[in-house]
Amino acid sequence: MNTVVLSEKSNHSSIYFAILMTVMAIVGILIIYHKTVGSMVDTWYRSETYAHGFLILPFVIYMVWTKRKNIVTLNHQPNLSALFGLFVLGVLWLIAELASVQVVMQYAVVAMLPIVVAVILGYRIMFFLAFPLAYLFFAVPFGDILIPPLINFTADFTVSALQLSGIPVYREGTFFSLPTGNWSVVEACSGLRYLIASVTLGTLFAYLTYQSFIKRMIFIAFSIIVPIIANGIRAYLIVMTGHLSDMQLAVGVDHLIYGWVFFGFVMLILFWVGSLWREDKANDDDSLRNDNRIIGDSDSVVSVKKTIFITSSVLAVALIWPIYAAHLEKDVDFVQPEFNFNYTEKNWRMVDDAVFDWRPIYIGSPGQFEAHFINNENRRVSLFVTYYQNQRQGNELINSGNALVPEMDSPWKQVGERVQSSMVNSRNVTYRQAQLSSYYENLLVWRWFVLDNEDTVSPYMAKVILAKNRLLTNNDFGAEVIIVTPFGVQPDEAESVLQQFLEDMLPDISDSLDLVSG
Repeated sequence: MNTVVLSEKSNHSSIYFAILMTVMAIVGILIIYHKTVGSMVDTWYRSETYAHGFLILPFVIYMVWTKRKNIVTLNHQPNLSALFGLFVLGVLWLIAELASVQVVMQYAVVAMLPIVVAVILGYRIMFFLAFPLAYLFFAVPFGDILIPPLINFTADFTVSALQLSGIPVYREGTFFSLPTGNWSVVEACSGLRYLIASVTLGTLFAYLTYQSFIKRMIFIAFSIIVPIIANGIRAYLIVMTGHLSDMQLAVGVDHLIYGWVFFGFVMLILFWVGSLWREDKANDDDSLRNDNRIIGDSDSVVSVKKTIFITSSVLAVALIWPIYAAHLEKDVDFVQPEFNFNYTEKNWRMVDDAVFDWRPIYIGSPGQFEAHFINNENRRVSLFVTYYQNQRQGNELINSGNALVPEMDSPWKQVGERVQSSMVNSRNVTYRQAQLSSYYENLLVWRWFVLDNEDTVSPYMAKVILAKNRLLTNNDFGAEVIIVTPFGVQPDEAESVLQQFLEDMLPDISDSLDLVSG
């Protein structure tokens, strides 16, 4: 009997010390990756869409605290094999750092925290805390990639509902006109805030309300679907309110107020309906009572020295990658490409100014080259080449802040974009084609990225190429090439103009960029 009591006391002391070391290791990782953690906090502070991130950690701490009595009764067995998971996440973080993919860096750091629990306390305790640890991923400010499809769905839903209501609608992309006024579905109308709030709260509600895995998944699925459809209904009701009031209501700040009131009402109904199938929470003590992995059934006690060694190993593996990233981050002298165009036997000549008042938007401090051309048929083409070196967050080629048209307060609107390709001098050239419109003019835009002699139209592939180049050659030069020409009603003739321009000028453009990136 005394042996059992001593064993239990030793094991209690051992697990308390292991928990302390786990907390210290987690704090250590947050300090090691403080720049990545700081970028998350900065996003929570700056963006109302992700302000919920401030609440995630307190929620998780509370959920873990409610399980504290059960945690100390579990037999903790450190698992050094889980260090491999920490190693893989470190590599992932490094690649994302080299490619300047902030969201992947943030997910990698958050994913390290459950792995730390598995290494020091063991898989048993990690799985026991599976939901609180998984809930940490909601702290990552992810969702901007969903904005374009959400905008398109909202526009489709709203226009279809208006047409079913018998109201004539003229649509051009995400812009549409009614007899009483003009409307557009912009980022604030995408419903991303509603979706994130719904999924974050819905997941917590499902965990606290149901015990069945299937019921939890069903409710989480509804917490995804309902806000998307509700946002379409919200947009339709706002447009109808504006239309029926002759544009006197729902066109200012009340527009947003109506939206949040409607969303709150929808969420109230969703949670009320979900509560009708509530299941009583199982007692953790009951689920563990007959488990042979509780402390009283184990003779093995993890020593203090072993726990300290394991904790040190965790921090050592985590520390490798920021040190290596700092070693690779060596700025190079900014090289200015020299663009020389050979006009011999070509139909183009350079002119001073463009005939339109439009420029692409870029963040940071890139180098920029701008030139304007006219051919013998009096057709004009403008060339914009924007290039980055020593890329960092906020000063990079691939960033959501780089755009053809600003989100607000611009006379220009982008009405469509698609990927196309054509043969240029026996070479297949792929580009993104976009149409821009203002009250007075239409523009046809072709654009693509150039990184170390590789062309791509995919921002994701551009990030991969950038990471490869920085890792292998420490060369992060990247450029975006844009050619633009005006057109009338149909863009067909403008496509022919840009095609001819590429055939004549692409070799000179490519040679100028190759001298820098190569």
